[in-house]
Amino acid sequence: MVDETGTGRRRSEAWQEIGDRVFTRHYRFLDQEIGAILTDVGPVIIDTRSTVWQAREILAELRELTQQPVAAVIDTHHHFDHTYGNHEFRPAPIWGHVRCAQRIRQMVDNPDAHARNLAEIAEEYPRIASELADITVDPPDQEVGDEGAEIQIGGRLLELHWLGRGHTDNDLVIRIPDAAVIFAGDLLENGAPPWTGDGYPIDWPATTEGILGLVPRSGTAAVVPGHGEVADRTFVERSLAEFAVLADLAHRVGAGELGLADAILAMPWPAEAAGEALKRALAQLRGDLD
Repeated sequence: MVDETGTGRRRSEAWQEIGDRVFTRHYRFLDQEIGAILTDVGPVIIDTRSTVWQAREILAELRELTQQPVAAVIDTHHHFDHTYGNHEFRPAPIWGHVRCAQRIRQMVDNPDAHARNLAEIAEEYPRIASELADITVDPPDQEVGDEGAEIQIGGRLLELHWLGRGHTDNDLVIRIPDAAVIFAGDLLENGAPPWTGDGYPIDWPATTEGILGLVPRSGTAAVVPGHGEVADRTFVERSLAEFAVLADLAHRVGAGELGLADAILAMPWPAEAAGEALKRALAQLRGDLD
């Protein structure tokens, strides 16, 4: 993942229409993309950012698109930078995978663990340290299982897909079929390797193949990563190739055919990210992960 300052992209921080009444907005903090899907009953928001202030920033800027209240929120996964703004969007329903809700609920049920988590976030991202005390952890109340869901909101069909483990075990991919737009969350990251600390690198290629299956082969479709520029099918294909290399190298290291140092050099990512990803993949091969 990129650092907290973002990549300094030249694109202005303004709503960008990437499909019929589907918008994204880039935020420099963590180089993040936030989605807004306009419907007849109000916008549906994809992810809510990291703090109360950041969530309120989304709400204020939504007035550039619509005066209607938020109709719903969809969390792509449980990480703080996608869900800690949730409470500011109530009373709107919040959709998320069942394990996303469980992970967030664990913080609600264990204040000590939540406090430790906030301390870790503050240490890693001092820019937002002063904003963390006001957070009310608020898990999704509309839970989606591994079978996914199709929901109708304000005359629009939204497909919520769980395609397998990857960045986490609870990543949702949102497809808006009438606009040819796919929100991939942090299963895909454009411009930097994805964070693999909660990931399942051995499963990631198959999950990415599932994303690719949602992207039309012809025509223009927008694929929105959790972080980095909005992209297209070619970007998904390139990401799939990188994840396949990661999984293959991990298998070779695990079988004793290749040393870890040589595998790191063979990865198409910077050494630090490659090393972390390979170690996580080896842990998965050993059966050390849930």
